[in-house]
Amino acid sequence: MHSDSVRVIRGDDVMAVLAGRAEEVIERVGIAYRLHARGQSSVPHSTFLRFPGRPADRIIALPAFLGDGVQAAGIKWIASVPGNLERGLERASAVMILNDAVTGHARAIMEASVISAARTAASAALAARVLCGPDAGERVGLIGCGRISLDVVRYLAAVFPHLKAIELFDLDPRRAEGFAAQLRSIFPRQRVRVQARIEAVLAGCRLVSFATTAGEPHVHDLSMCPPGATILHVSLRDLSAEVILGADNVVDDADHVCRAATSLHLAEQLTGTRDFIRCGIGEILDGTAPARPDPLGITVFSPFGLGILDLALAQMVAERAEEAHLGVRVDSFLPPPALGYDRAPAPASVGAALQSQLAVR
Repeated sequence: MHSDSVRVIRGDDVMAVLAGRAEEVIERVGIAYRLHARGQSSVPHSTFLRFPGRPADRIIALPAFLGDGVQAAGIKWIASVPGNLERGLERASAVMILNDAVTGHARAIMEASVISAARTAASAALAARVLCGPDAGERVGLIGCGRISLDVVRYLAAVFPHLKAIELFDLDPRRAEGFAAQLRSIFPRQRVRVQARIEAVLAGCRLVSFATTAGEPHVHDLSMCPPGATILHVSLRDLSAEVILGADNVVDDADHVCRAATSLHLAEQLTGTRDFIRCGIGEILDGTAPARPDPLGITVFSPFGLGILDLALAQMVAERAEEAHLGVRVDSFLPPPALGYDRAPAPASVGAALQSQLAVR
């Protein structure tokens, strides 16, 4: 029996579901990547809504479907307005609609900026787990001191419990210092240090995450990185095309990541080919591609951020919220079937009105 009810799940409830479940979140992300590598997904290109005269602002639609044992469909509608930071608001806000994969009916509507941040961080942590040696996680570098970096380091700490030091860089020194203070309260046993130059972070850490708002490449050299370094290129536009071409490149999906002026898109335009991309992360998880052919080379993981990850976590949130009775259940959310459709009876009021009209005729 298919329900016509919809559960509306607030941001606080989403946070409550995800709290303390880093391993389950990472596992769900891994399952989504594996299904994608096996062709058991549908991920149309994201649609960008732009505003005339406001080039920095956008709202993006990410529809997705996961098959096999998951059987879920849905769409994330996420807004990015950098000017919100000056208004004392979060840059990003989002809503997720989770659909029944058989009927297409909406099952849940939930706040999704928390989901979006969690799936981004879990994706980065999962990539770090499979691409790095265990000692690489002792010292982590963060380029960009915002919400995404905060979530990334939280998930990295779950993957690398022996994390000892966190190195930071941000173009805004005050922002970096405030971020460092926040990290020291969360990770009192780890050394947190702000660096004045991005090169110091790259040289001092074998695992570095980029989560910035950069619109074009600003890093043109990785020669200072230690052997075997892993770069989590979360923000996608920090590295020059030449840097990308000189690295071992792992992505989530080549078609998605080679667009919208990402660093990999620029590399494709420069070379006319995508041969510089070695494989997708799902292939490594499935065992059909090695984690890193050259243990001393630099590996760059560039995830576009596929909607299947939001979908996987939205399904997890919906399941847990149902079990814990979180959110608000809205019954009879859908209208009754159209008059005369199949064998569904018309509502009494509509039926009476129709009989009255027929009697007049």
